[in-house]
Amino acid sequence: MREPSMERENGGTLTAATTTTTTTAVTSPPSMTVSSPRQALVERLKDYGQEDIFSLWDELSPDEKDFLVRDIENLDLPRIDRIIRCSLHSQGLPVAAIEPVPENWVSTVDGRTMEDREKWWKMGLKTIYEGKLGVVLLSGGQGTRLGSSDPKGCFNIGLPSGKSLFQIQAERILCVQRLAAQVVSEGPVRPVTIHWYIMTSPFTDEATRKYFSSHKYFGLEPDQISFFQQGTLPCITKDGKFIMETPFSLAKAPDGNGGVYAALKCSRLLEDMASRGIKYVDCYGVDNVLVRVADPTFLGYFIDKGAASAAKVVRKAYPQEQVGVFVRRGKGGPLTVVEYSELDQSMASAINQRTGRLQYCWSNVCLHMFTLDFLNQVATGLEKDSVYHLAEKKIPSMNGYTMGLKLEQFIFDSFPYAPSTALFEVLREEEFAPVKNVSGSNFDTPESARLLVLRLHTRWVIAAGGFLTHSVPLYATGVEVSPLCSYAGENLEAICRGRTFHAPCEISL
Repeated sequence: MREPSMERENGGTLTAATTTTTTTAVTSPPSMTVSSPRQALVERLKDYGQEDIFSLWDELSPDEKDFLVRDIENLDLPRIDRIIRCSLHSQGLPVAAIEPVPENWVSTVDGRTMEDREKWWKMGLKTIYEGKLGVVLLSGGQGTRLGSSDPKGCFNIGLPSGKSLFQIQAERILCVQRLAAQVVSEGPVRPVTIHWYIMTSPFTDEATRKYFSSHKYFGLEPDQISFFQQGTLPCITKDGKFIMETPFSLAKAPDGNGGVYAALKCSRLLEDMASRGIKYVDCYGVDNVLVRVADPTFLGYFIDKGAASAAKVVRKAYPQEQVGVFVRRGKGGPLTVVEYSELDQSMASAINQRTGRLQYCWSNVCLHMFTLDFLNQVATGLEKDSVYHLAEKKIPSMNGYTMGLKLEQFIFDSFPYAPSTALFEVLREEEFAPVKNVSGSNFDTPESARLLVLRLHTRWVIAAGGFLTHSVPLYATGVEVSPLCSYAGENLEAICRGRTFHAPCEISL
């Protein structure tokens, strides 16, 4: 649903337009701002128990009054009220018990044959060649926890190349496009384009667009990238009242990475995908430096399984690792993700006696694949259900920081809607190097991610016949292979065989 927009007409008329309601215009002389709350607006707020928003109205300047009216007019009040009521009500409902994911639901690394991998790789490349894959990047967050106010994708983790997360991912798309263009052995090779849909937030949108423009889109065509913003929702008290950040503005927060579904729908990008012939959508988070964007093997597996949705998973490193895991909700119920806090210690430590692994071992790492038909279904279903997660946080308010609730949806909220979901195990050291915490933290830092990249790429180079010299211990250094050279370690023999590289360095074309 598109949020209402405010427009001025004839210099003084203020109108509110929305897809579902129309508010009567109020006219004042061109030189005047709003001098009292609109009665109609006050009455609407009373309907939802939010009239306290205007409690300090008489203390506001004319410009502040104008700002507050615009802030409220830009809210879809019926929708927000429905979300608040449904989300608060759901907190008191019993939750179905969880069960481990059946072993045969997961394609494990050990269980895959070389023939399977080659088949899926070729199937995925052919599908990409046919233009049937789109890629969605979740990048609404700032690098605040990394000590930066820039969009997280602009962050440089200190690799020899100095490339940002955005650049690394763009170059992986370029590499896959080249590989897909070579998949057809007969006839002339034609260019292949993967359309990249990049979700920003109101806090990162402008900076993200400028970053891509100033770097000439990292070699991609500008028209193969679509930027779109996730929504925001007011922060609320525990009894559902809006929190005021200032006397004339609401405290708001992005609606979570699961906001991607509503954002794709209301921005009409699901329609855009259909018009381009896209049938499958790869969806991932920006802060994983090892992400295999548009992975042909994963795509081929997904198509082969005929599932509506799929997720890459890694094995939980230890019982108390703070990661969400895939489970079945209820006896024979749907596949979903539970946070680590929902597993008591006995469940988190329980061992599957047949496999010797943790019973709840399949970690969610935000690497997903969906059919376009399923995305349309989810966008409608989640909006209809209107149940959001309530995250208790310190909210900036006009009285200083106050404890309140943020309303969020998560990317994994889609899985209970899926008629079928496939889980695909990947190796943590090959595909999961998150960058979440500032340098010096205990885990998921730029340093830990950088070392994972250097170690993986060093293995690639040695396997391709290359040699390394190094002036510091090898466990603390390594080489970086440009994504333009190799997507997953392939085609490196011509570059590396018989050559010696001094670590740390970048190997590029």
